[in-house]
Amino acid sequence: MLKKFFTAIGEYIILLGKSLQKPQKMRVFWKLFMREINDLGVNSFGLVIFTSIFVGAVVAIQMFNNFDSSSFPIPPSFVGYATKAVLVLEFSPTIISLILAGKVGSYIASSIGTMRVSEQIDALDIMGVNSPNFLILPKIFACVIFNPLLIAISIVFGIGGGYLAGILTGNWTENDYIVGIQMYMPNLFVYYAFIKTTVFAFIIATVPSYFGYNVKGGSLEVGRASTQAVVWTMVFIIISELILTQLILS
Repeated sequence: MLKKFFTAIGEYIILLGKSLQKPQKMRVFWKLFMREINDLGVNSFGLVIFTSIFVGAVVAIQMFNNFDSSSFPIPPSFVGYATKAVLVLEFSPTIISLILAGKVGSYIASSIGTMRVSEQIDALDIMGVNSPNFLILPKIFACVIFNPLLIAISIVFGIGGGYLAGILTGNWTENDYIVGIQMYMPNLFVYYAFIKTTVFAFIIATVPSYFGYNVKGGSLEVGRASTQAVVWTMVFIIISELILTQLILS
């Protein structure tokens, strides 16, 4: 089992080395890159916004309940600050990235896996095309560039969800919430969130690509590879978050 794991790690690194080379034709690369931006990024807008609004509302309500049950009086404006801090530090970068790992990761693994079992990748190799570079590099660029934008949108709509929760429940005033979100928060928190997001985006693009590229068999194996890709992508996201938290915030 351990030998198989280290073999997979070695294959993953070798695949990355082939992928992260200069594209053979930049015009073709940019065309593929723009297609991946649409497939991997733009098509995720609706899911990210919907999830963020409700997550922001839940976080704000939980913060209010915690403060309200505290034995020490805490001003209602801290609901806004706490919601903003929790969204920036944890919920938007991590939860949204895990959701994207499921949506985007399964798409990447299945699309590349289908090309493998239908021998399209073999055809590219025979024609002298660097198939990992051709297939995977545009996905890496698309995720690394676009995912931070999705997380920024998630933070904004999450804060908006908390604002709506206050209006609907009446537990805190609009003015208190706005004062709270305007409170000072260290810039390190924002840097930490987007550094995490960039690392997660790289994992989301490359781990499913590895599983899809190395599929052996038919359509059934493509489905299994997609499932494995999502699971391992989430595992690596959680492990990398632990490492980054220790390195940046400690």
